[in-house]
Amino acid sequence: MSGATLRLLDRAEKEILKLPRSVKGAIYDFQHKFRNDPGNKGLRFKQLKDSQLYSARVNDDYRALLLHVGGSDYILVAVKPRGAVYEHLDRYRYQINPVTGGIEFLDLVAAEEIVAGGSGSEGGGYEKEPAPAPQPEKQAAPKPEPVEVRPLFADHSAEQLLELGVAEPLLPLIAKITTEDELLALASYAPQLTGEVLLALHDGKTPDEVLEQVTRPVAVEEEVDTRDYATALTRPATAVTSADANIQQILEQGDFGRWKVFLHPTQRKLVEREYKGPARVSGGPGTGKTIVALHRVKHLVEKLPAGGGKDVLLTTFNKNLAADLEQRLIALAGREVAARVNIVNIDKLASDVVAETERGRTRRRIDDTKAIKEWEDLLAGEGQDQRWDADFLYEEWSQVILGQGLKTQAEYWRARRAGRGRPLSRKDRTEIWKLTERYVMRLESQGLSTFRQITERAAQIEAARARDRQEYAARQDSSPKLQDESGMRLRPRYRHIVVDEAQDLSAAHWRMLRAMVDRGPNDMFIAGDTHQRIYGNYVSLGNLGIEIRGRSSRLTLSYRTTHEILATAVCVLGEEPWDDLDDGQDDLAGYRSVLRGPRPVLQPYPSWEAERNGIVEQIKEWDGDSIAVCVPERWMVGEVEARLADEKIIASAITADGPRHLDAPVHVGTMHRFKGLEYQNMIIAGVAEGLVPSAKLLRLEAEDPMTFRRELRRARSLVFVAITRARDNVVVSWNGTKSRFLP
Repeated sequence: MSGATLRLLDRAEKEILKLPRSVKGAIYDFQHKFRNDPGNKGLRFKQLKDSQLYSARVNDDYRALLLHVGGSDYILVAVKPRGAVYEHLDRYRYQINPVTGGIEFLDLVAAEEIVAGGSGSEGGGYEKEPAPAPQPEKQAAPKPEPVEVRPLFADHSAEQLLELGVAEPLLPLIAKITTEDELLALASYAPQLTGEVLLALHDGKTPDEVLEQVTRPVAVEEEVDTRDYATALTRPATAVTSADANIQQILEQGDFGRWKVFLHPTQRKLVEREYKGPARVSGGPGTGKTIVALHRVKHLVEKLPAGGGKDVLLTTFNKNLAADLEQRLIALAGREVAARVNIVNIDKLASDVVAETERGRTRRRIDDTKAIKEWEDLLAGEGQDQRWDADFLYEEWSQVILGQGLKTQAEYWRARRAGRGRPLSRKDRTEIWKLTERYVMRLESQGLSTFRQITERAAQIEAARARDRQEYAARQDSSPKLQDESGMRLRPRYRHIVVDEAQDLSAAHWRMLRAMVDRGPNDMFIAGDTHQRIYGNYVSLGNLGIEIRGRSSRLTLSYRTTHEILATAVCVLGEEPWDDLDDGQDDLAGYRSVLRGPRPVLQPYPSWEAERNGIVEQIKEWDGDSIAVCVPERWMVGEVEARLADEKIIASAITADGPRHLDAPVHVGTMHRFKGLEYQNMIIAGVAEGLVPSAKLLRLEAEDPMTFRRELRRARSLVFVAITRARDNVVVSWNGTKSRFLP
């Protein structure tokens, strides 16, 4: 018998990870043998009655259960003890879901046992009230009549559940569920869409809301033939591995390797779709935007012609995140794929462009803090009261004047000021323009440049190259050559650009990127969430030549943190409006998690000293690693570190380059430093009025209401980002007056 194709079903992988290590090793050996020759006598491969199910020997005690999907294609759907495979075959159900078109496999006996195990506890994992103390015996009272418990889904018909994509074989079991623990147990076993639908209904969403937010994003457009398993195997809803290396990686690494292989159907659609131009994917924290971006890079590289250089750019705002993206891409796709990708943070990219063009003429660079200090010194030297503060002027100059590449005062008079809040008259703009001219002269006299200036210069350089390409192509009336006789580059720097954490990029960054790639299919893929904007860069992509309308998608399922933590985080955002990077509005409708856990703890203290003592006690209670302490101000980082050191607790501060000591069990940093990180347990301390939001921001409420509202949104985003770094547990503490952001 010739070789066969064997894939591993996502559901089977989760169950296999619970098996003994020796069995997992045998599974890897089995699948390798099966691919080469299913007829190998040692495998004892045979069909189970008149079905598409087959069994094969893994070792003396375990058998693989295989679903034949046509030809030589098989799916490993379960690994069971030998007896369980041959007895009561009616316990197994397999089907093609008529909504998603994906293959689903169920063991109804296992599902019943899991739900029965979930009925033994109450309250969804929260702490229970202590049992009452024993009381003296009294005369027995009459036993009350048993109260009939109403099933959780009594108000939803079978037809309604099927329309939402619930697996039909589970309907009888669903009809009997009466507690949240039973529901959570079933959701942990059921096909993914079934679990998501049931949890969303239980959370109070209407069937119409569930249909729109949960079901439709994964539904297939074509009519589903529920007998065509070969086609079903190719659909995103059928989550399977294929390569031996992938299976081995998952068996060895467990859940740490899953992101490399298994994508939610909505994620896979985004990764593999052909776009006619720039495309954007948004979504709340933990929804897999970065995972999608990495898989998209892999997909784009694999379609490139052989040879060539770094034809794909993968960029983000933060250099720590860029380093993490590089390591993750190598883990996902290997060094050969990564060699075709330039992975760099956006400011380094701009600096490289300027450096290669203006060799030896670069000035000393200063960061935002020093740049604002230069504004303060300039205003102090004016010798009169100013209507504008240094922060406002720096951002107006950086985001509007530099961001849009404005060269004249007349251009500034006409410029749009998206997201800037405070309106300016023509007289105001004239005054600000004159101040910025003096500011630029001040920097030049000291040989200084801000990062924003460097980005603007890089955008100018790339725009000039783009014009040269267009003019050359027009002259040649054909595709541009790689370079002309003078050596000028006449091809774009990149074929494709992928951006992660897009909400943090400035207008000048986007102008540079737009010029680095020619307009066309799959030119730019943009991932970000404006609810996580912490640097105050507001842009309209359409006005910058990046047309994403009609090519925007949203992810709503969080894989990082629990339902309870998300509820607190979303509450922090309040009722503020949030933009979509393109003059529209974005929201977190449908944002959810199928994970459940303890509710975040909100803990007041009488003083900062008491709060630091509380941090120590909480860390001792957790007694493990993957713990972080997040604070709003830099000075608080050192004081927390010192208090932990008093207790011999090893902690490491998070700097601009990441944690000083990555292996330290506790990391401490400001809210800005936690962007892109995640921890099992988080303490967010100092969340008090005057710190969150800051006293400086609160003073703007009367002086500049529009700027106040904009900066208040940014402060909310910081807390939102901090809370959603946690996977399991969150403690939010304060001393004094609790922040207005907290429930």
